[in-house]
Amino acid sequence: MELGVATFGDADVDPVTGGRVAQAQAIRNIVEAIELAEQVGLDWFGIGEHHTPEFPASSAAPVLAAAAMRTRRIKLSSAVTVLGTDDPVRVYEQFATVDALSHGRAEIIAGRGSSVESFPLFGYDLTDYDRLFSEKLELLKAVNESEHVVWSGTTRAPLNGEYIPPRAERGPLPLWVGVGGSPGSAVRAAKLGLPLATGVLGGSATRNAALVDLYRRAAQELGNSPQQTLVTIGQPGFLADGGKRAREEWWPHYDRFMRTVGAQRGWLPPSRESYDTGVKPGGALMVGGPEEVAERILALHARYGHVRHYLHMDWGALPQAAHLRAIELFGTKVAPIVKAELGDTSVDELAGRVTARR
Repeated sequence: MELGVATFGDADVDPVTGGRVAQAQAIRNIVEAIELAEQVGLDWFGIGEHHTPEFPASSAAPVLAAAAMRTRRIKLSSAVTVLGTDDPVRVYEQFATVDALSHGRAEIIAGRGSSVESFPLFGYDLTDYDRLFSEKLELLKAVNESEHVVWSGTTRAPLNGEYIPPRAERGPLPLWVGVGGSPGSAVRAAKLGLPLATGVLGGSATRNAALVDLYRRAAQELGNSPQQTLVTIGQPGFLADGGKRAREEWWPHYDRFMRTVGAQRGWLPPSRESYDTGVKPGGALMVGGPEEVAERILALHARYGHVRHYLHMDWGALPQAAHLRAIELFGTKVAPIVKAELGDTSVDELAGRVTARR
C-alpha cells in the first residue's frame, strides 16, 4: 500500500500577529511539507484546489512543479482538480509539465469539487455542474491518451486533431476520478475504465464502502481489469506522539475549519461530542498516536481493499510545525507498520504502469 498526505494549503496562524499567515507563506509551507513527506518515506502528496482566503492553493500544478525540483521520489498529484471550471487541454499540459520536471511523478485526480467558488469566479453556471464535469472528463481522458484529438461538445470549442504538448514521456499520466458520495460518479469512473479516489469526511469510516462496492461491480460487469479498478481512500486526520495529545491538539483546528466552511455552505457547527465520536475507531476522523492510526488504516483496508491511503491534516490554521511533526510520525512510525502488514507494492506496479515513473 502507498501512504500520503493531502492539503488545501490551509493558512496557519502567525505566532506574532495571531492572524493567519500571508497566503504566499501558506503556499511555501506546502513545498516544505512535500519535501519532508519524501524524506520520511511517504509515497504521495496531493493538493486540493480551492479559491478562498483560508485555502489559497488555487492552482496545484505550479506548486507541484516547485516541489518536483526539490524532490526525487514522491508522487505529486492534484486532490482534486475541479475539472468542470477548468479546461482539460490546459490541465493536461500543466500536469505533463510537472511530469517532465519530476521525471514521471505527476498524477491527476479530477473531480466535480465539493466547493463551488470557482463557478462564479470563472463564469460557469452551477446548473451545468454535472454536464461540465462529464464532458470535460471524457476530453481529459482522450487528451491524456492521444497527442491528436478530434472532439466536439457543448462545454468548449471543438478539437480538430491539433497537437497538444508537452507529452508525458512515459505514456499517459495516472488519471483518477475523485468521487464524494455520488453513485452516478462512481459508475462513470467504471465506464471510463479509470481508478477511483474517494474521501471519508464524516460519520462512519466505512460510509463509502457501498460506493466502492458499486464501483467494483460496475467495473466487473464492464469487463474492466483489476488494474483499471484501483481505489484510493482519503481521510481527515492528525497524529501526535500520543493519542490523547493528538485528539486534544487537533480539536480547536477541526472546530475552526468546520465553522469556517460551515458558514460558507450552510452547515451547523460541530459539537465536541460529535468530534469525540468521530475520532474513535470506526469514526471518519483518523486522529491518534501512530500505533492506533496504523491499526485503523489496516482495519479500513480489510473493508475497502484500497491501494493508497492519505490523510489531510492541516485544517483550521494548524501551525506548520504541528503539521510537519504529524507528517514525520506518519512516515516514520505509521508507514512501517502498515507496509510490514500489507507490503510495499506501488500503485504503478498494481496498475501495470511503467515502474520507472517512481
